Amino acid sequence: MTVWDDLVGQEKVAEQLGAAARDADALVTAAATGTPPPEASKMTHAWLFTGPPGAGRTQVARAFAAALQCISPDRALGGVPGCGFCDGCHTALIGTHADVTTVAAVGTQILADDMRDTVRKSFTSPANGRWQVILVEDAERLNEKSANAVLKAVEEPAPRTVWLLCAPSIEDVLPTVRSRCRHLNLLTPSVDAVADMLVRREGIEPPVAAAAARATQGHVDRARRLATDPAARERRAAVLKLPLRVEDVGGCLKAAQELVDAAAEDAKQLAEEKDGKETEELKAALGASQGGRMPRGTAGVMKDLEDKQKRRRTRTQRDSLDLALTDLTGFYRDVLALQLGSRVAIANADAEDTLERLARGSSPESTLRRIEAIAACREALDRNVAPLLAVEAMTMALRAG
Repeated sequence: MTVWDDLVGQEKVAEQLGAAARDADALVTAAATGTPPPEASKMTHAWLFTGPPGAGRTQVARAFAAALQCISPDRALGGVPGCGFCDGCHTALIGTHADVTTVAAVGTQILADDMRDTVRKSFTSPANGRWQVILVEDAERLNEKSANAVLKAVEEPAPRTVWLLCAPSIEDVLPTVRSRCRHLNLLTPSVDAVADMLVRREGIEPPVAAAAARATQGHVDRARRLATDPAARERRAAVLKLPLRVEDVGGCLKAAQELVDAAAEDAKQLAEEKDGKETEELKAALGASQGGRMPRGTAGVMKDLEDKQKRRRTRTQRDSLDLALTDLTGFYRDVLALQLGSRVAIANADAEDTLERLARGSSPESTLRRIEAIAACREALDRNVAPLLAVEAMTMALRAG
């Protein structure tokens, strides 16, 4: 199974990247053998992948990175790079390839300090791969300083360095950076395409796969998680009960507290998995003694790691809250569809009784105001408003209608 099989509903993009990977392979081969390079090439040194949440921007970029590092012998026979099985493909896909560097936002921004070593590495030749690949998962979170650092690297890249930037839209990236990138826009996969992927790749039963794909409206990662994780289904079910719990002030405040607590618990669980491992690895790298005593002069390094982990926990909590708010928006969207008699398919078919009850008990205007209240809450969280205050304001607005 090739790396392109993971690109759900992105056939056109996969075709373009496959052609670019083939030309990239020809360029490296020509340089190694001393033969003239191809006159016209679809390969370039910087790419910008945009698309709505769930379209698979990072998956597309990582598949392309794997194809660039592919060492399958089938390439010499005219095969498209990206076999998915060779060492180059496998290590690039799982994130352990020495020449594929991934940058992701730890907190709400990618700081210049986080980019310094990466930019320096981008000017070096590949260690053992065919290309030096820099994958920035959250290019929209680059602040002014870190974006300027990327700009300098993209303006004058090393001969075999490729930058892969991922962002929700082209407007989220500095004009000076995006003007130097080849832009590919991804579409939201269809519900049927996502359901088919869950059946083929995850072994999910067709009815469960269809329900998960429909509930997430084509969001690949959320559909996979919903179909494979019972805890995720339980959390979503709890969120969809919230509209029935905001009939009085006490219910609003309690529902808000429980929503924030659930997000905090999610962040805590993820932190426990990552933080302990990171801390132990850093201590070992710094030469900690068997009793855990750290060498002199390493306190600052440990403090930097703690600050990084704290920023990541904050972002994880907000991301978990945002996921719940997305589910809630979809719920009220279904209510509005019922009120207007729309033929649009209901995403939350498992909560149809509740949807019909709310549709009968309110007007389309009040439903729109509730959707706007959820959007205002998400915007407040983006501005770093205290999560509990933002969610309490939202639940009170949901009650008022």
